[in-house]
Amino acid sequence: MKLQEKYKKEVVAVLRQEFGYANIMAVPTITKITLNAGVGKALQDPKYLEVVDSVLARISGQQPVKTRSKKSIAAFKIREGMVIGFKVTLRGGKMWNFLDKMLSVTLPRVRDFRGINPKSFDGQGNYSLGFKDYIAFPEIRSDEVEKPHGLEVVITTTAKTNAEAFGLLKALGFPFNDGVKEKKVKPKKEKFKK
Repeated sequence: MKLQEKYKKEVVAVLRQEFGYANIMAVPTITKITLNAGVGKALQDPKYLEVVDSVLARISGQQPVKTRSKKSIAAFKIREGMVIGFKVTLRGGKMWNFLDKMLSVTLPRVRDFRGINPKSFDGQGNYSLGFKDYIAFPEIRSDEVEKPHGLEVVITTTAKTNAEAFGLLKALGFPFNDGVKEKKVKPKKEKFKK
């Protein structure tokens, strides 16, 4: 079952029961997904801009928009109007397809994956998820990667609180971890007797 169908058939009923919404239109939904990538390394390597641009276009299926600096910052060697990143906004069918692909293919391919952090909500029902590199996405082959870069995915919802947004994403099948980090056990040093 596709994610959009799952939302309409199962998730809406689960959320109405959990939060007691009287009207079906009050049930929170996902409005858009924004993919962001910063290009700080482009100061030393101008080809880096082309790499980030093509990677975001392949992952999202849409042409990215350049984000430019609003003012000059000497400490970071940034001038006003300089390209400092790329962003793509997905809505409608493309958004649901991207979300479906991210949950079923991309996240399981992330190395040492132990679930996503349940504390990455912004207080207004939106969730941010970061990828250290984009190799986990199925559109990118690992032998093509020359200049890896990070990627941020922001999921914007109509939820009013973090609890409602968490309930929505959990019902959609987001693999949240329980917040407990595994402790690394150090081997004990043996004492030698003289």
